[in-house]
Amino acid sequence: MSLQDRLVRASRAPVVGRLAYLWLKSLGVEFPQSVQFGDRLELAHGAVGLVVHRRTRIGTGVTLMPGVVIGRSDSYVAETAESTGGVVIGDRVTVGAGAKVLFRSGQDLVVADGTIVGANAVLLESTGADEIWAGNPAKRVGTRTA
Repeated sequence: MSLQDRLVRASRAPVVGRLAYLWLKSLGVEFPQSVQFGDRLELAHGAVGLVVHRRTRIGTGVTLMPGVVIGRSDSYVAETAESTGGVVIGDRVTVGAGAKVLFRSGQDLVVADGTIVGANAVLLESTGADEIWAGNPAKRVGTRTA
């Protein structure tokens, strides 16, 4: 388990949470305390450059590589307290290095269980279970068999 993995978990602790969050930021990882995540979250290779939107939910056994961005595709639209939408990442998902997973305001983009998002892909739509997505914009290129 990397230092970043430990800091993400520590950022949820009542006393040291804010300090852990700031330490993560200093290491190049933006992982807001509002992000919900399951067991066995792996920030592979320290996930330097990782940016996660505050309205993201992450399942169990998820791997996020360096340079991943999970955020809004319409960031030019002002976000308000009433803004809705976000990203829901299922269980056993891998998001490759440099990939972008982008939702529009009011949209819930779902990365279904077992999905693989390829390196440098730009995912703008929800996926089905055990699918492999790649490209810019990302398209379904296959399915997982194991």
